[in-house]
Amino acid sequence: MPPSADICVLLPTLDESATIVDVIEAYQGVGLRNILVVDGGSGDDTCELAREAGATVIKQSGTGKGQAIREAVARIDAEYVLMADADMTYRAEDAERMLEPLLVGDFEHVIGNRFADMESGAMTKLNRVGNRMINRGFTFIHGENYRDILSGYRAFRTDSFRQLTLSADGFGIETEMAVECAKNGVKTEVVPVTYRQRPDGSSTNLHPVKDGGIIFLELYRKAKTSNPLFYFGSVGLASTITGLGLAAFVIFRWIVDGIGHEIIAVGATASLLFGVQLLMFGVLADLILSLHREQLTRIDRLESDNFEDSPSQPRESTETETDSPPQKPE
Repeated sequence: MPPSADICVLLPTLDESATIVDVIEAYQGVGLRNILVVDGGSGDDTCELAREAGATVIKQSGTGKGQAIREAVARIDAEYVLMADADMTYRAEDAERMLEPLLVGDFEHVIGNRFADMESGAMTKLNRVGNRMINRGFTFIHGENYRDILSGYRAFRTDSFRQLTLSADGFGIETEMAVECAKNGVKTEVVPVTYRQRPDGSSTNLHPVKDGGIIFLELYRKAKTSNPLFYFGSVGLASTITGLGLAAFVIFRWIVDGIGHEIIAVGATASLLFGVQLLMFGVLADLILSLHREQLTRIDRLESDNFEDSPSQPRESTETETDSPPQKPE
């Protein structure tokens, strides 16, 4: 592991006075002393305790975990960032495992997989089910299996993070980071970590139903630019099926009972047309995206070939005939 000055431990906090000192001391104990706490307006003495423990503390200008992380990374000068929650659910002893793919390999982003070693009671059954559904949805939509995209234990190169287009303010930031990594081809590694139960006196700021809905919407919204066929096709398919159902009802009622439902028939026609158009638009958008990716691949290949073909050293200057000394005639 390089000197701790090259690594910044980032801890977003909100009312974490019960655990913040233990978390900071744990990372200091493994040799990571550059610790930045970004506080979201704690009503307790989280900030004071963090400063006394030796961490640098800043107060975010906005609200939400996503905004806090973006603001904090913009201030970080270290080459690598290790991001964790300040509630003692992650172990500082896993820091070396998290950082190794960045320091030894050529990876740019690392996700800690909590499901590899999750202690009993660390996650409710509702949260487990929600996490599994979100991870499977992510794999289906974006084609990458990161196994735990909602994990708050991340390590990344600072320059690669700044290349991601992130806008989520709340807990959707982890989902958005995973989507951006898959979309932009950021080399991402998943490593097993231990996920522990919150200690007594520490309460979660996560609301499973509310934040889960936000995460699902974020996952679907991001599909617009990474998988347009799913984004437009899913709505188009639903509209088409609805139109077909309404049309079948109108035809059945007209044949069996001799009753016409003109208004429903108009709605069925509109739903069918809308659904088919969205399906066609999704196919065209997916085709355009595929062509765009092919062009980017060709550009990268050409740049790589030009770099390999370029001389490693400048060509030595040669003397011209006029510069050469005159030949003595025989």
